[in-house]
Amino acid sequence: MDVQTVSGFESQQPRRSAIVPGYMSGFGNSFETEALEGALPLGRNSPQKITYGLYAEQLSGSPFTAPQATNQRSWLYRIRPSVKHSGRYVKVDKGLMRTAPAARDESDLPIGQLRWDPTPIPDEALTFVTGLRTMTTAGDSDTQVGMAAHVLLVTRSMENDYFFNADGEYLVVAQQGRLRFFTEFGIIDIEPGEICIIPRGVIFKVELLDGSARAYVCENYGGSFTLPDRGPIGANCLANPRDFLTPVAAYEDKEAPSLLFVKWGGELYRTEIGQSPLDVVAWHGNYAPYKYDLRHFSPVGAILFDHPDPSIFTVLTAPSETPGTANVDFVIFPERWAVAENTFRPPWYHRNLMSEFMGLVYGVYDAKPEGFVPGGISLHNQMLPHGPDATAFEHASNVDLQPVKLSGTMAFMFETRFPQRVTRYAAQSPTLQDNYIDCWKDLQKHFDPNRREPR
Repeated sequence: MDVQTVSGFESQQPRRSAIVPGYMSGFGNSFETEALEGALPLGRNSPQKITYGLYAEQLSGSPFTAPQATNQRSWLYRIRPSVKHSGRYVKVDKGLMRTAPAARDESDLPIGQLRWDPTPIPDEALTFVTGLRTMTTAGDSDTQVGMAAHVLLVTRSMENDYFFNADGEYLVVAQQGRLRFFTEFGIIDIEPGEICIIPRGVIFKVELLDGSARAYVCENYGGSFTLPDRGPIGANCLANPRDFLTPVAAYEDKEAPSLLFVKWGGELYRTEIGQSPLDVVAWHGNYAPYKYDLRHFSPVGAILFDHPDPSIFTVLTAPSETPGTANVDFVIFPERWAVAENTFRPPWYHRNLMSEFMGLVYGVYDAKPEGFVPGGISLHNQMLPHGPDATAFEHASNVDLQPVKLSGTMAFMFETRFPQRVTRYAAQSPTLQDNYIDCWKDLQKHFDPNRREPR
């Protein structure tokens, strides 16, 4: 069994940096791990007495009666049951966090193609909880459909503050700076180019490893993210299960006044407790946080002609009750070769049932070489047309089609079947580009009914 003990874990920055998290490989596996030898009961989940004086507790991410293929639960063996990490809750200011359908009535910004410059990281002290700025919401969290897209700005580690989200799971895309997620299940570190998924209900805190950080966050209200079906692609490529990493058990045995924040029903609550709730010494099951390095994604694509659908770049999907229609898709555009002959290689112009929230982690996005920079955001909502800007169109239409490697780039989309409503914060942000629509104004009319050959 994997063993990692972080008993008495200290808050000082040097100690944090010295710890090397341990991981177990695989996607959706039933794992077992203990931070103290013998802490995990064998052959049963809830014996009358547990070694080390631990408590047994189950965390369920699905209904008890969910089909075996989608049933998610883990057994936790902890110093105190989580009811001891809960007290009298008080409702507190949720800051700039919003939950669907709240944004529906927040902004009167007209519909249109939208783009934002990177959100500056301020000087004020911001943790994961206070640093979330909701850009869009979609669907309705109470009915567990839809999503929200946030920008995350972190300038301060959470020392004795902890948090969990009852409204959905978080998919965090690191964009600037490294983040450490100390969860009930263990420790996860991510850097730009990596993602972390924190399931609904899992308690965690976020710490900085080397200065301030910025990230994109998708809050998925629906069923948990899973790997997409590959269909004719077959068993390999795209995101391979072996590249997903789940943390080994690690715990805090810390007696100190602490605050636990809870996002529930779109509101934020706080309770005072006297110890760390990250006290799980051992656990087993298949409901746990995990990470993935997007640079391990193995793209597939056209190797003769034409441009395939962007669905071939899907890393994770949260399916809906309608087959083939996702509640949320997480899609990336990574480093890759473009080799198609006689083909307009950038994404084609299109209108889409799915609404697309896009971010750029690093590098240049081939369809928007100007005005879309790392840390930026674009929103192309349901059925609104979009595609390459005029510069990208002219270049792709006239360039000599030699094999070209798109290097040093990583863009992504949070894509949902629901329209994404823009929050007041996003609509009034000074980073909103008033001239984004102008990127298409120089597209020319080339139609000539007397000329059949390509121009």
